Amino acid sequence: MLPNPGSTERTQIHRLNDRAVTDRSVMYEILDSTVLCHIGYVEDGQPFVLPYGYARHGDSILIHGSTGARFMRAMAAGAPVCVTVTKLDGIVIARSTFDSSMNYRTVVILGVAEEVTGAEKETLMDAMSDGLVPGRVAEVRPSLKKELAATMLVRLSLAEASVKVRDGGVDEDRVGYATDEDFNAVWAGVIPLRTVADAPIPADDASASLPLPASVAAFVANPKA
Repeated sequence: MLPNPGSTERTQIHRLNDRAVTDRSVMYEILDSTVLCHIGYVEDGQPFVLPYGYARHGDSILIHGSTGARFMRAMAAGAPVCVTVTKLDGIVIARSTFDSSMNYRTVVILGVAEEVTGAEKETLMDAMSDGLVPGRVAEVRPSLKKELAATMLVRLSLAEASVKVRDGGVDEDRVGYATDEDFNAVWAGVIPLRTVADAPIPADDASASLPLPASVAAFVANPKA
């Protein structure tokens, strides 16, 4: 069994550690609720942070891209990476800018990815696609061999990860206000944020004449972004 989030020396949360979460099920819930991560690595002394689609598969995440992409080749070759996934749930508006904050859920993953090859690659490529839009693989033709050959798939273990969550209202004191009346004259609260999906746009007349696929309808009803 993999260690709990935040249990390694590199993933322990020190700043605002009351927001640290060690429950793996919370980490899975965050990772399963979105499809976008940001991956950081260093090449020749230059840091890079790139956005990539991903999908969780058990105790790892899957990332795919072109075999010609320099970054994908670097990961496959063993470059250490830092992957972050963040859900922004609200803007916390306090009576001072100092006490204002954000409500968020975030996962940080450290490690070295491994390239997935052979028969496992085709299986996990389907898992990756269904992780992005659940049920879509069954609605489309199978991937061609040349498409699989042009695509690199890597897997990154969730063995070394941390989870941090801020979920609440305004946390502030009355410093800087002479009276309760002055304090109560300034609005404070939370602006909740959520992801919504607009109506799907057909690619062409042929698609417009067809019923909306079940996978697309389900995604619109419960978008992952």
